Amino acid sequence: MSILFHNKGQIVQLSNDTISYVMEVVDGKYLVHRYFGRKIRNYRGTGNPLYFKRGYNTEHDSSVENVSFDDFPFEYPVGGHGDFRIPAFAITQEDGITFCEPVFKSWSVVSGKPKLQGMPQIRVNENESETLEVICEDDRAGIRLFLYYTIFENHGIVLRHQKVENYGKQTVFLQNIQSMSLELPAEEYELMTLYGTHAKEANMQRFPIHYGVQKTESIRGSSSPQHQPFLAALKPETNECSGDVWAAHLVYSGNFLAQVEKDQFGNVRAQIGIHPDSFKWELKPGDTFASPEAVLNYSNTGLNGMRHNFHWLYQQHLIPKRFEEKTRPVLLNSWESMYYDVTMEKIDEQADLAKAAGIELFVLDDGWFRKGNDSRSSMGDWICNEQKLPGGIAAVADVIHKKGLQFGLWFEPEAVSEDSELLRHHPDWALHIPGYQSVKGRHEYLLDLSREDVREYLFKTLNFYLRDGKINYIKWDMNRPLTDVNSACLGVQQKEEISHRYVLGLYDILERITEKYPDVLIEGCSSGGARFDPGMLYYVPQNWTSDNTDAFDRATIQRGYSLLYPQITMGAHVSIVPNHQTGRRTSLDARYQVARLFNLGYELDLTKCSEEERKEIADQIQEYKEQRGWLQKGVLSYLEVPNENYIAWSVVSVTGEECEVIIMQKLFDPRYSHGRIHLCGLHPEWDYKDESTGQIFGGDELMEIGVSLPLIRRDFHTFAFHFSKVKENYGDQINCK
Repeated sequence: MSILFHNKGQIVQLSNDTISYVMEVVDGKYLVHRYFGRKIRNYRGTGNPLYFKRGYNTEHDSSVENVSFDDFPFEYPVGGHGDFRIPAFAITQEDGITFCEPVFKSWSVVSGKPKLQGMPQIRVNENESETLEVICEDDRAGIRLFLYYTIFENHGIVLRHQKVENYGKQTVFLQNIQSMSLELPAEEYELMTLYGTHAKEANMQRFPIHYGVQKTESIRGSSSPQHQPFLAALKPETNECSGDVWAAHLVYSGNFLAQVEKDQFGNVRAQIGIHPDSFKWELKPGDTFASPEAVLNYSNTGLNGMRHNFHWLYQQHLIPKRFEEKTRPVLLNSWESMYYDVTMEKIDEQADLAKAAGIELFVLDDGWFRKGNDSRSSMGDWICNEQKLPGGIAAVADVIHKKGLQFGLWFEPEAVSEDSELLRHHPDWALHIPGYQSVKGRHEYLLDLSREDVREYLFKTLNFYLRDGKINYIKWDMNRPLTDVNSACLGVQQKEEISHRYVLGLYDILERITEKYPDVLIEGCSSGGARFDPGMLYYVPQNWTSDNTDAFDRATIQRGYSLLYPQITMGAHVSIVPNHQTGRRTSLDARYQVARLFNLGYELDLTKCSEEERKEIADQIQEYKEQRGWLQKGVLSYLEVPNENYIAWSVVSVTGEECEVIIMQKLFDPRYSHGRIHLCGLHPEWDYKDESTGQIFGGDELMEIGVSLPLIRRDFHTFAFHFSKVKENYGDQINCK
C-alpha cells in the first residue's frame, strides 16, 4: 500500500495491490475527485472533464477554462456556490447564514487511523493500513473540516469519515455531514439497494440510474428492515462473478440517507451518511463532531468480489476480536415452543431433548418476567416472575448448566410498558412530546437513551443478571421504530440531536456491557433484521437475520444479507411446519440445508417432534459440528443460476480444499431440467471428489463447465454437494489430465 503525492504535492494517490484512489487540489483551494477503481501505476491527469462555454451558468475564478461548479467533481461538495447537486456538508452560522466554503489547507499521512469516540468503527493495525488526513477551512465561519481516507495493504476497501471543528468565536449548527461522497464519470450505471419489511428483509433491487436523485433512507430511528444503509453502483454487465461495483456501507445504527444523483451531463454523485432531515447539531466554540464511518468498496470481480471484501473486513476488523475465530454454539430458542407461557417444567423437558440432540445452548426467550402471557406488561422492570419460574433466572440457569448446556436469556432493554413500575415511577424516562399522546409499538414505549440516568439503570439491570456468570448468551431485541422523538433533558437548540444521541446512548450501554463481560455472546435482534447493520456488529458478533424462519423466504433473505455480512454473523434457525410466519410447509432437510451455512439454531417444540424427526435433527447437528469450523470462516459466494427457479451458494474453505454447495429448487418445473451452475473459488489445477458419489472432477472443470442442475418432483427442495480436494495418493487411481 502507499499514499503518494505528485505534481508538487497537488495530487495524492492512494494505492494497494487492488485499487487506486486519486484526488487533486485545483487552484490551491478546490479539492476534486479524479479516480477510484482498479489499481493504476501513476496518475498523470488523463480523463479530466473538458469544459466549454455555455449559457444559463455561473462563472468562477479558476484556472480551469470555462469550468462550471455544477459539474466539477468536488471531493466533498457543499451547496450555494454554483454546485446545485446534492451536498455532503452544510451548516447554519450564528447570523442565520446557511453558506460555508471550506477550502483546502493541507494533507498528510498518518499510520493507522484516528479513533471515533463513542461510535463503532473498523479496527486497523498500523502495519497494514495508512490514513490520509485532509484539512479544509472556512475562516469566516470558523470551521475546520477533516476528511479521512484509510486504505489497507490489500482488498478494494477505503474507509471514510469526516470531523468538523468549530475554531471560531460563534456557535454554528451542523445541518449535514455525510460520511462519504463519491464522483463517478459520465457512464451508464445501475443502482443496487436492499429493501424489505419485517419478516421479508434484504430483498435485492437493481435498476438503471436515471437523471435526477434516487435515494434509500431510514427516518425510523434505526437502520430499519425497510432499507439497509447500503448502496452500490454497478456497470450494467456486472454479474455475480465479473464486472465493476462501487459500493458504500454505513457503520451506523440510526437514521441514514444513501443517495445517488445523475446530473445534467450524466455524471453520478453517490453519498451515504446520517440523514440530514432528522439531524442538527449545536457546535459551540471549541466543539467537534465526527461522522459515522463509511466503508467504500470497489470490486472488478462482480458482486462476489464486493461480497468477499465486505466479509473479510467485517470478520477480521469489525466484530469483537475475541469472537473473530470463536466457534458459535448450536442453540435451541424457546420462543416458538412456549411463546410467553414459560414454565420450569417445559424448560426442563426441552433442555433434556436438546441435550440428547447435540444442542449446546438453551435460550429462554420472552415471557420470563411478564405478569401474564402477553406483551402488554412488565417491560422495563425486568423482575423474573417466580410464579412461573420458582427460584428465578439463577435457578433456570442452574438447571440448564447441570445438563451440560450453556444458558442464554432474552432482553429488550430499550423498551418500557405502560403497565410497568418503571414508567409509573419515571414517566419522563420515555421518549415523549409533552401535550401529545405517545405512540405505542408492540404495546411499548421507548426509553430515552440520551439520558445518563436511563443508561445507568439499564446497565445496572443487565449487570444484575450477568454478574454471577450463569448467563452465556444474550439475545438483545428491539421491536419498534422511534416515535415521539423528544427528550426532557435537551434544550431548545438541541431537540434535533435526539435521534443521534439515542444511538450514541445505545452504543454507550453496549460498550460498557461488552467491556465488563467480554465472553458473553450477544446476538443483536430487532424484530429480526430491523437493526442488522455494521454499527451493531462492532459490539455484538452476530445478528438474528429475520423473524421469518420459513426456508423458502430465508433463502432470499440470506442471499441479500450475504452480499454484506459474513455467514458467521448471521443467525439461521430450523423451525416448525406449517411455518409460524408463512404457513408454508418445507421438509426438515430443506430447512436445515438453508440454515447450515450460517449460525445454526432450532426454534421449535422438540416434544412435538417424532422420534424420526429428533433423530434427523441429531444427525443434522452432528454433520454441522463436523463442518462448522471451516464453513463459518470459509469464502461464501452466490453462484450464477440459469433461471430464477434456483438459488445457489457455495462455501470454499480458506485452504481451498473443501467446498460445500447448496442449491434450492423453488418449484418443480420440467422446463428447468438442463441448466448448469458454475462453481467458483476452487483451485483450477486441483482435482476434487464429490463425496456423495465418489466421482472426481477438476477444479477448472467444475468452474468452467459446471455441475448439472438436479430436478426433483417437489417444491422447495434443496440439494447439497460436498467436494474435497483429492489427496496425493489418489494420483494412481485417476486420469483427469
